[in-house]
Amino acid sequence: MAVPFLKGSNRPYCSDAWPGAIVSLDSEQQHPHIRISLPSPAESISSAIYGGGFLHLDHIVNRYVDKHYDCSDPINDMVDFMAGHGYPADSTAGLMTAVKLKYASIREARGEQASVLCCTTAGVGNAARAGSRRTTFAAYQPGTINVVLVVDGRLTPACMVNAMLTAAEAKAAALHDLGVKDHETGAAATGTTTDAMVLAVSGNTAYGVNHHYAGTATDLGGMIGRLVYDSVTESIAAEREDRI
Repeated sequence: MAVPFLKGSNRPYCSDAWPGAIVSLDSEQQHPHIRISLPSPAESISSAIYGGGFLHLDHIVNRYVDKHYDCSDPINDMVDFMAGHGYPADSTAGLMTAVKLKYASIREARGEQASVLCCTTAGVGNAARAGSRRTTFAAYQPGTINVVLVVDGRLTPACMVNAMLTAAEAKAAALHDLGVKDHETGAAATGTTTDAMVLAVSGNTAYGVNHHYAGTATDLGGMIGRLVYDSVTESIAAEREDRI
């Protein structure tokens, strides 16, 4: 798939990579959000503002907030949002983005030892280069590049961390190839100041493999890298083209 919600469609996207996983756009006026519903609880690692860290998930929510969002208490705001929409508090991860949700890119691939779905919302309004001296902020700001990876397969905890590293490298590669620059330094950007990522893993034993590595030289890492690269590129391109 590519950018399924770009033309105003709210039709749910049903995953081929993990049958039963569904990506939906709830375009309600007050609290629009993308919901990824999983058919069974998944082990996760994430930097989500809500439900981050290590958790067993069955829902992942990427909520749109505008650029003037009051960031003074985002966690309690998300608690209220989740409760108001009926999402289970102990098995839902919540992200925030100031990128319009219609630019979400969905990419997926099936392999002999695992299958992967990637859903990304990406904008570069606050692009930045890691390692450069720059202005810093104490307060929370909504994520600009939010990447959600859903893996049908088995990964060790170390492999899950490895997968996140590979995904971050792929994101940086996409920004480099798009010519995205740090707005303060003019150097090539590696991300934005407010990126977030969620990795959820099914634990499916049917593939017969328990992955220990997800670097770029592995089949799993290669798959993750390509999907993240393509989805970041596509989401940014969709937003740019829509402005023309």
